[in-house]
Amino acid sequence: MAQSTATPPSTASEPAPGSDPFSRLRQQVEERLHRFGQSPVTPLAAYTLEKELNALFAEAARALLEQAFNRLEPEDKTQAAAQVRYQGQAYRINKRTPAEIATSFGPITLRSFLYLCREDGEPGLHPLHVCLGIVAGGATALLAERVARRAVDDSQQEVRQWLEAEHGVRWSNDRLRRVLRAFRRTAVAFREEAQVQRLLQWLGQAQRSRGRHRPVLAIGRDGVLVPIRGAGYQEASAATVSVYDRRSRRLGTVYLGQMPEAHQPTLSADLTALVTAVLRQGSGPRPRLVYVTDKGQAQDDYYRRVLRRLPDPRQPGRRLAWEWVLDFFHVCGYVSQLAEALFAGKGSRWYQRMRHWLRHRAQGVAQVLRSAMQHLHRRRLSQSAAEGFWKAYGYLRRHSRWMDYTRYRRLGLPIGSGVTEAACKTVFTQRLKRSGMRWHKESGQVIVDLRVLQRSGIWQEVVRKDLQARALPERVSCQPQARRSRRKAA
Repeated sequence: MAQSTATPPSTASEPAPGSDPFSRLRQQVEERLHRFGQSPVTPLAAYTLEKELNALFAEAARALLEQAFNRLEPEDKTQAAAQVRYQGQAYRINKRTPAEIATSFGPITLRSFLYLCREDGEPGLHPLHVCLGIVAGGATALLAERVARRAVDDSQQEVRQWLEAEHGVRWSNDRLRRVLRAFRRTAVAFREEAQVQRLLQWLGQAQRSRGRHRPVLAIGRDGVLVPIRGAGYQEASAATVSVYDRRSRRLGTVYLGQMPEAHQPTLSADLTALVTAVLRQGSGPRPRLVYVTDKGQAQDDYYRRVLRRLPDPRQPGRRLAWEWVLDFFHVCGYVSQLAEALFAGKGSRWYQRMRHWLRHRAQGVAQVLRSAMQHLHRRRLSQSAAEGFWKAYGYLRRHSRWMDYTRYRRLGLPIGSGVTEAACKTVFTQRLKRSGMRWHKESGQVIVDLRVLQRSGIWQEVVRKDLQARALPERVSCQPQARRSRRKAA
């Protein structure tokens, strides 16, 4: 990897026999095995042997990694590239400096050349660090990925304890956050591409499935309150995109999440870009498009201002046809309010019957409202019960156009937003709402983005794409520095 920045040293000094990691490992392993063979066989002895061997192999791997990394650049400055170019900036060689790098086997010392930027005030560059994929905070790509994966579920204190116990690495909270931010910044750039490919894969599988329905592409969004440091609880937002096959079975879901933001423009833009890319790149018959939510303000605004006006990416001049399904279980909550107001806690039988009508009868919501009015005329309600009744009645009547559940089921459409509500729990609640937790929006977004990658099942793919796409420093001058010095002296 370092060939783009340095000439391989022709006179690299080989380590002395005593410092050879292989020889040292063999000697230490033989000593442990001999000691084990000479002692009584007990569970404690077996446990101790396994633990010691694990530590010996990890230490040997750490020494080998340190040795391999330090051989990539020549010790002689005149043999290294005099200048390199990286991300549009030119750098000139300065001096060889040591740095402590955290690896999955423990910390190592890496000595590499520092290059100074030609422009004053710009930071220097270690080309070898870039070629090795070492992230900000001094961690190898593998360790940074493992730390990020651990931070998906564990608090920073738990991650630091795990780092010290399993990898012999001691980090401060600031260093841990730097590594997480650096990993997230590069990985999240490939999230949309990986999610699009995953959705297209599921759509192809849905097209090949057997059943009487067309495949369905369903999206949803919802809000969840999260604790913000110094600002109490504010509403974050989550979104899902799911694929259903011809038997109305959900094949998979990808997730999006955004920390609290006024009017949620970032989540809306990400969701729109994801859906548009899937429909533009997809081939074959168009799946049915459905939007399953409750009637929150953000959900309503997104449908009216964005979704129903969304142009068809494959047929210019035409708009996409969306079915807006009001979450069945959310609607049932208002039916339950009617039952509570009419029967004062004794209307479970009426509620179950109305729920069945709503789900299975044509114009079911109209029949529910008619039955509720008939019971209302036979009863005298208290003021609070009457307020609850008319609130629920008004909601069901105003939004009845999105409650045609008989037709939705006949078309094979999902009628519940449980997938999106589960996203609020798994993306936000389980990690961000533990006892005593308070978050800054920026640090919270880092964790949310990592959980989105993990929940969408695209973690490994995103990591691979990130490592493959990283730019490497380029040599500006291949002429050794000693030759140029001799010519200048002449």
